[in-house]
Amino acid sequence: MAVPHRPAGGSLTGVRIDDQGILASSREELVLDLLVDGRRVWSFWLHRDGEPRGAASFVAWPPALHRFLDGTATLALVEHATGQVHHEAEVRLGSGSDRRIRVETEDGKPLGLDKSNRLAQTFDTRSAEHVAPLLDSIEEVLAALERAGIQAFPAYGTLLGAVRGGKLIGHDSDADIGYVSSHTHPVDVIRESYRIQRRLAEMGYEITRYSGAAFKVDVAEADGSVRGLDVFGGFLTEDSHLVLMGEIRTPFRREWIFPLGTTTLEGRTLPAPADTDRFLSATYGPHWRTPDPAFHFETPETTHRRLNGWFRGTRVGRDGWDRVWSRADREHADLQDVTDALEWVVGSGPAPVHLVDIGCGRGELVDAAARRGIPGVGLDFSPRGFAHLAEVAAAEQLPATYRRFNLLELRQSLATAAALARVPGPRVVVARHLADSTTPTGRDHLWRMAQLLVRDGGRLLLEFQVEATEGPTARVRLQHPLRVPRIRRELAARGGTVVAESQHDLVAPAAPSGSSGTEGTYRIARWVVTWQ
Repeated sequence: MAVPHRPAGGSLTGVRIDDQGILASSREELVLDLLVDGRRVWSFWLHRDGEPRGAASFVAWPPALHRFLDGTATLALVEHATGQVHHEAEVRLGSGSDRRIRVETEDGKPLGLDKSNRLAQTFDTRSAEHVAPLLDSIEEVLAALERAGIQAFPAYGTLLGAVRGGKLIGHDSDADIGYVSSHTHPVDVIRESYRIQRRLAEMGYEITRYSGAAFKVDVAEADGSVRGLDVFGGFLTEDSHLVLMGEIRTPFRREWIFPLGTTTLEGRTLPAPADTDRFLSATYGPHWRTPDPAFHFETPETTHRRLNGWFRGTRVGRDGWDRVWSRADREHADLQDVTDALEWVVGSGPAPVHLVDIGCGRGELVDAAARRGIPGVGLDFSPRGFAHLAEVAAAEQLPATYRRFNLLELRQSLATAAALARVPGPRVVVARHLADSTTPTGRDHLWRMAQLLVRDGGRLLLEFQVEATEGPTARVRLQHPLRVPRIRRELAARGGTVVAESQHDLVAPAAPSGSSGTEGTYRIARWVVTWQ
């Protein structure tokens, strides 16, 4: 894995800190900690994470910090490796009030940014008493995996902290576990991973799957809280490469892993790869012994393609949509939008016998159609969206069903389309803001599904955001504007014919908290597509 050499240090001059971010100059690259009233809150590389501003570098505030930056604080820039204080000053930000800036939870627990620039209670803010339940959970999951027939060990930052200093890394916030399968083929590794999941479920653990070879195990702690530990599967390929979800593919030998040795973490003896030096070099590069709180994995594209093709590539956008639907307010749904969509369904051609809404979101169109006597099914890979209306449909015995569905999985896409195609047609397939929020692979699967579902006289109603020819285009939620000629070519390649089309300028709705969106207008295309 290609990892840049960590900077050795240098001098920092011309520092300016304001509401937008930090401006500073240094001939050498520096890894800097930002201290707020003496406590580390954020770490960054000046050159790598900044943008050139003349001879200086400008590093913008991470979005996660924006809501805290209103008031006064003593801000210091400290070189992480040496502890040298390069800059320290009392700063007023935001409204300029005298209140102290506190980066903490509502109940006063200190927060910091982890290596992914996400707010968390990092380990440097927690006492030994507070981290003891985490260590208990690590030992519990390792023992459970051993009962399931797997020799697992702490991985990534958890292993790094243990080997480098026997402690949890201060700027980290979670714990990772890894294992290396005895299998050498990805399919067998996936089958084994699901077998492990079933075995852990039998033991009473809740499991959330990330990919074909990685999942999260929920552990109930003594106080009733639930902690999730990530378990990353790996294997040695036939050409002697170690593959470990989610970043590693490198030449490796089995004897560098097995038989497992031991390491010590916060006074507890835990299993570890036989050669931790080589294992951590494969993970973090040859300079892994030098602390770097702003470390970024620089995974080669060849490794990404392999891991996506073998094990993942099926969760793109899932976390974002889960956040959208978890925080969306059902009481303030856009009823006019649902009414307009239903009128489009009814007015686009012969009355449909069945409605299939792919990417149904909250499922409101399926619900509205069912109340007008049109049976339908809503498909979406974020069931948090349609959970409420699924309960309503069951309670009121409406002809509406909802299913968890992942468009990015070809097998599931074709199997679902084949099953739905057996329902007598013609049917209307609706894909509103799906093509512009999925990947090119997802779009290809959508066209293949539509080809199966509407070739008996039905139609596809396609709505997507387009790139405006004049003026800026607002970004709405997780949508990405598409070029009309490209979508036309993709449909034609799958045998689809656009028989009606229009474009409309709309006002961007307020973005739910946690989703991406900008105010303004945006342009959508509405197409009716048929297959012979």
